[in-house]
Amino acid sequence: MKRILLATIILIACTSPKADNPKLTKNAEPEVTKDAVDTNSAKEMADAPETVQSDTLSATARSMERQGMVNIKSVDPTIEVSLMYSRPDNFTGKVLYKDLREGYLHPKAAAALAKAQKRLKELHPEYSLIIFDATRPMSIQQVMWDVVKGTPKNIYVSNPANGGGMHNYGMAVDISICRVGGDTIPMGAKVDYMGTLSHTDIEDQLVASKRMTKEAQANRQLLREAMAAGGFKVLRTEWWHFNLCTRAEAKKYYKVIR
Repeated sequence: MKRILLATIILIACTSPKADNPKLTKNAEPEVTKDAVDTNSAKEMADAPETVQSDTLSATARSMERQGMVNIKSVDPTIEVSLMYSRPDNFTGKVLYKDLREGYLHPKAAAALAKAQKRLKELHPEYSLIIFDATRPMSIQQVMWDVVKGTPKNIYVSNPANGGGMHNYGMAVDISICRVGGDTIPMGAKVDYMGTLSHTDIEDQLVASKRMTKEAQANRQLLREAMAAGGFKVLRTEWWHFNLCTRAEAKKYYKVIR
């Protein structure tokens, strides 16, 4: 009898589910695959508020701040930012800013930009400045130069070997005007267009030859007026590019952003 009882106990122990095996316990959760985790993470990121996603700065953004640059939005949150080199629809056809979505400037340039936005709002409350590029690391400048060197378009990109351009010091912006919460207003040529339609010193001829409308010319003049209120000057060959200082001043007083 004792032998039969002992055998019965052993048989029950061997056939009972193991409590430490989640696949065998009655209330265990289904096994989650890697694909499911990735899908859920992507959905959560898409559903998360933008303010939550921006809490963690990218490596490039942290580098900008370590080098003394400030987020434009921290100076004036009403200024729109849409970095064109964070997308492939730019003259290089490549995404150059792999992890950067914020616009950064030297503190002096950021304060000057806020003055420009204030002036624009005084003239047209329904409009806003929109930033397409601001501080640009010299490593990115080199990538751009490599695309145009040896071509007629090299006049539109500063050579890093010569110290780069004002973007590399945090003292320049590529900028336009947009309707608040809407599209940009006509400027005669898109931002980043490398050709005579972008030149600011021949606008009268462009209008006379019907290559540009009077509306676009007036919009460019409005942009220049707003930017002048902050002390910015337009680049002759690019209606969207504004510098706060000269190249000589930048080299003397400011540091290149790496």
